[in-house]
Amino acid sequence: MGAEQHDWRALAASALDWWRDAGVDTPVDDAPRNWLDAPPAPAPTIAAPLPAPPAARRLPDTLPAFLAWRLGPDAPDAGRGTPVAPEGPGDAAVMVLVDCPEGAALLNDDASRLFDRMLAAIGLARSAVHLAALTPTRPLAGRVVPEAVSTLAPLLRHHVALVRPQVVLSLNLAASRALIGTDASPPGRNLHAVNLESGIVQVVASLHPRFLLEHPAQKAAAWRDLLLLKGGLR
Repeated sequence: MGAEQHDWRALAASALDWWRDAGVDTPVDDAPRNWLDAPPAPAPTIAAPLPAPPAARRLPDTLPAFLAWRLGPDAPDAGRGTPVAPEGPGDAAVMVLVDCPEGAALLNDDASRLFDRMLAAIGLARSAVHLAALTPTRPLAGRVVPEAVSTLAPLLRHHVALVRPQVVLSLNLAASRALIGTDASPPGRNLHAVNLESGIVQVVASLHPRFLLEHPAQKAAAWRDLLLLKGGLR
């Protein structure tokens, strides 16, 4: 939680580093513009609610109670190791999703630092977003297999509905499939309007920081996704 304590110079330098990596390398264009403004977004596609199994309808109806159950021994993916709790406020305007933890944290080391820089580049602090995983325990294979997505999808959608964010940034294909209900291969390049029990939420399907570290050329695509996220905030 100490990232928000850094002075404005360090935050500005971090944002500039991210912009440079994303290919924002010139301050001019043919016409003046605000480079932080999101490009016009296409009309969002609306994903209908996925059919929920009976068990999903009996999930706890408050966020603290749900998380206590989700991280406890009765969750369908319990027993694989120590679960990692979500980070950030339960009423955040932005919710960020990953597939699974990286060891004892949702994001580790270089991926965590890159994530902070990505948020800073659009004026957000790590402490202001709700960061969660499709599964709070790391699978043995290090990824969520497609067969598990249908089981975990109602739980993720219920979690998002309890937080009620304005925009969700999904940083993994498995999480995107679970939430959107379609094969929204990242980067999504558009907003998806997902109909949840709490109402419609806008979702941007993008790329995980660990993927961006391995494929730096994709940072420009991730930057466009971040601008879509920023444009979806009211």
